[in-house]
Amino acid sequence: MMSLSVVPTKYWHKLDGGKIQCDLCPRHCKLTEGQRGYCFVRACQNDQIVLTTYGRSSGFCVDPIEKKPLFHFLPGTPVLSFGTAGCNLGCKFCQNADISHSREMDTLADAASPELIAKTAETLHCRSVAFTYNEPAIFHEYAVDTAKACRKLGIKTVAVTAGYVCAEPRKEFYEWMDAANVDLKGFTEEFYKKYTDSSLAPVLETLVYLKKETKVWAEITTLLIPGLNDSEKELQALTSWIVKNLGPDVPLHFTAFHPAYKMLDVPPTPVSTLRKAREIALAGGIRYCYTGNAEDPEGETTFCHSCGKKLIGRNWYELTAWNLKDGKCSACGSPCSGILESKPGNWGSKRQAIRLSDLS
Repeated sequence: MMSLSVVPTKYWHKLDGGKIQCDLCPRHCKLTEGQRGYCFVRACQNDQIVLTTYGRSSGFCVDPIEKKPLFHFLPGTPVLSFGTAGCNLGCKFCQNADISHSREMDTLADAASPELIAKTAETLHCRSVAFTYNEPAIFHEYAVDTAKACRKLGIKTVAVTAGYVCAEPRKEFYEWMDAANVDLKGFTEEFYKKYTDSSLAPVLETLVYLKKETKVWAEITTLLIPGLNDSEKELQALTSWIVKNLGPDVPLHFTAFHPAYKMLDVPPTPVSTLRKAREIALAGGIRYCYTGNAEDPEGETTFCHSCGKKLIGRNWYELTAWNLKDGKCSACGSPCSGILESKPGNWGSKRQAIRLSDLS
């Protein structure tokens, strides 16, 4: 097996006393020689912070873009998805704990250069590449180099992220991204501290930055956990903040929790909870709100915010209707926000695992 590739990074500085502080995320890990940060993949070596997983992935898969979830970004098209290992959050409800909380570098079984990833996406007719399964901010250098290689070939890039990152690396990272789905895991500092071992404020800062300072198409996902972040009061506050700070056109996805990782004793989210959350968001002024991880075709459908016509029908990851003309409602002509083309893709709900070594 190919050894892990270690590359130097630039977001760090030396402290008095010999420690080095990582400045990638608000955690600001302070490390001595040989120590790894909270994320496990950034480490102090040779008097600097390095990324220890450059060029290595936990696996590649071609997914429908709707699975990210992105509903207003090139609907119906395939995306080449991959992640690495580690995470800078400690979510007790993590759905990908085997990857994001992995401390075993042997889970990184697939080796690939940024150029090979971009070329593979082109060969497989993927319109985009997604950095997903674990937090892409922690493999910043690998993600940025891959995005640059993709842009040369006309392939777009997508970050599926918790948004927990510092201002300077955030600016460089999103300079090369075309779309992002940001996990807004709850809407109180208490929830973030207790259940994610992080804080809410930097995530809100990232969302505002994306909306006001970039051209990145952004959507938001909130995993609703029964009794923890699904109260009507919290959902109203979340909705109000989004409309006030980001505007009504940012799509919001409420997805169902299923018992996982350290929260196996919490019941799954009822569909009724998702539907109620969607009602609250729509009543609060959000134009595009969706339900996910549950059987709810209406909750997955895009409706015209002006006349109510069904614009994009969905059933899980299959598109069932398309009533857009040049990105506008075919009935009343009102624009539908997003990165939309004249026709949708036809990838459907297929999921295709890929070994890049078989293609190179």
